[in-house]
Amino acid sequence: MSGQRVGVAGDGQLLEAVEAADCVPITDDPEAFEDVAFVLARGDGAVVELARSGIEVPALVVDSEGVPSVSRDRIRAAMERVLGGDAAVERHPIVAVAGSFGSIDAVFDVALMAAEPARISEFSVSGPDGRIARFRADGVVASTPAGSHGYNRRAGGPVVAAGTGVASVVPIAPFSTSAGHWVLPIESVELAVERDETPVELLVDGRRERHVAPDERLTLSVAGRLETYTFPGIGR
Repeated sequence: MSGQRVGVAGDGQLLEAVEAADCVPITDDPEAFEDVAFVLARGDGAVVELARSGIEVPALVVDSEGVPSVSRDRIRAAMERVLGGDAAVERHPIVAVAGSFGSIDAVFDVALMAAEPARISEFSVSGPDGRIARFRADGVVASTPAGSHGYNRRAGGPVVAAGTGVASVVPIAPFSTSAGHWVLPIESVELAVERDETPVELLVDGRRERHVAPDERLTLSVAGRLETYTFPGIGR
């Protein structure tokens, strides 16, 4: 269907693709995408902005490591599938990390990280039945299924399937090689700094948000969903 309004979160090539499909590109801030049919977005940074904006329409994502996406040379074919009603939708949890500061939304991961490299602090992880582990490390990261394809995997954590409702929790550069990793229901995850030998920072989707004091508990909960199109045969 031509003439549809399509949000654009990315560069000029995306704008050209929307115009070539005889659609109307909307390039305002993501919070202005309320009346678009879908959003064409490039990269994980754009995905984060869309998740935080609370959009309720699906996104067609280009060049993402975490969510189903297509390469630049497949944009036109993917748009034809979307406009023809021949694209499936995958739903990704938007996770709120809450503490004394309020809450911040994440779509990929939440991490506690020592502010200075190679300075070990002590962290704990709790799940449905209370504390699971306490360990010394550079940090700890809890990843959604979408985020499990990124740093989590490089740190030795498992890739988690979409739709499972769980998070992968992995120590970052642990002092002990037996620290392990855990797959837990998202709603049950609690992270804490037990002792800090250097300031510890909260990173949400790779963005430094604030310092976290010892004994402050951070809890995770599902705050919403981000929908993305998936294209068997032309995308990941």
